[in-house]
Amino acid sequence: MALTIAATIMFIPANALPIMTVSYFGKGAPDTILSGVILLLQHGAWPIAAIVFFASFIVPLGKILGLFYLLYRVRGQGSDSAHGKQLKLYRVIDFFGRWSMLDVFVVALLVALVQLGQIATIEAGSGATAFAAMVVLTMFAAGSFDPRLLWDRTNREY
Repeated sequence: MALTIAATIMFIPANALPIMTVSYFGKGAPDTILSGVILLLQHGAWPIAAIVFFASFIVPLGKILGLFYLLYRVRGQGSDSAHGKQLKLYRVIDFFGRWSMLDVFVVALLVALVQLGQIATIEAGSGATAFAAMVVLTMFAAGSFDPRLLWDRTNREY
């Protein structure tokens, strides 16, 4: 529970603070994840904007909400008929946890590769650090969650 709450707290600065600053010929502005998506939409890059929005906003939010749902179920709330669906949800959260670091890797790669002096530079922002912390916290939260507790709760009630 503590790791999921910490990930939720980190979700706020990960989306509110600039994740990177792209400068062309010395001019540039910092962009958050959502402002980057809007910028991509304005330039007509709908497919890329959709991928970035899904991978960088929807998936992390879904992982956090999914973890809270599983924790809610372990605490004894709701019906006991959906253990299989809850296990599938846990497996999806665990699987996507590994792939969420891809966003952080892309920012790090861009910062390392795009250093063209006065022509173009990319700098990572504090939002990238918060995003990486959020991803790591959700990975730890999913890794420390024991899905057997969903069934144990049912067995204790009888």
